[in-house]
Amino acid sequence: MLSPERLALPDYEYLAQRHVLTYMEDAVCQLLENREDISQYGIARFFTEYFNSVCQGTHILFREFSFIQATPHNRVSFLRAFWRCFRTVGKNGDLLTMKEYHCLLQLLCPDFPLELTQKAARIVLMDDAMDCLMSFSDFLFAFQIQFYYSEFLDSVAAIYQDLLSGKNPNTVIVPTSSGQHRQRPALGEAGMLEGVEASLFCQCLENLCDRHKYSCPPPALVKEVLSNVQRLTFYGFLMALSKHHGINQALGALPDKGDLMHDPAMDEELERLVVRSRLHRTSRQHRAKEPGAFGFQRREKQEAPERVPSASVLTPYHYQWEPRE
Repeated sequence: MLSPERLALPDYEYLAQRHVLTYMEDAVCQLLENREDISQYGIARFFTEYFNSVCQGTHILFREFSFIQATPHNRVSFLRAFWRCFRTVGKNGDLLTMKEYHCLLQLLCPDFPLELTQKAARIVLMDDAMDCLMSFSDFLFAFQIQFYYSEFLDSVAAIYQDLLSGKNPNTVIVPTSSGQHRQRPALGEAGMLEGVEASLFCQCLENLCDRHKYSCPPPALVKEVLSNVQRLTFYGFLMALSKHHGINQALGALPDKGDLMHDPAMDEELERLVVRSRLHRTSRQHRAKEPGAFGFQRREKQEAPERVPSASVLTPYHYQWEPRE
């Protein structure tokens, strides 16, 4: 059922807010690229399955980075997919380096940029020791802030640097709709240790949120973070954002930290896969013990034994446009 807020929006504004045209363009591109495979199922079914995958959040799997960051929904879907796919890392208590987490990200997005993973790691480590080990939960919540609010944080870094150097923060360059953003300035050791006055920093960020053209954390929650201290550093501010319960809830991609290792639906699906694998292995072992199985019967003439596929070898996967769970 449509909400009153939806009905109050003009059509063009609703389409822009939901990025409908972005998904339509992507769907048409996929349709044209795979028209031979899709023709046997029908175009109507293709569009139905495509938008079902968008609703389920599976449409971002194995896609290029430019696509997974194209819309807020894509970013939330990618964060949720990363959590669900590699939750066992945290469940097992494993500690990984920044490069190892980057490899996990590349399993879902092959061209995921290393720079973004490094920025997320610095929120946790607070220094340049990129070879230090991090827990899954620490990295995940820091990565969530860095990935989802990337453009916002670039402008925050510029404001912070201006405050450190005594410049007027109002001259900061705000990212434009063309997608070109001001590069985050290098923060020296002195800047990291000294920090800036929290009240002035808060005032600058309020002005930034008022004129933003991209996603940012709820201004009231940002103000709440800054109201608890007199001075703070840039990475201290990012760490506070990553640990803030309200900001995590507002973003809606990840569960609370206490529930991070629990995903009943995924656990049930994994259990089914394990049981299915065991049954398949048991069936193969039973057939192997039967007389004549696997070519062990007496042969009248010398011939090459029949090659039996190994259980560890994946069968060839033919492209299908149905979304993968």
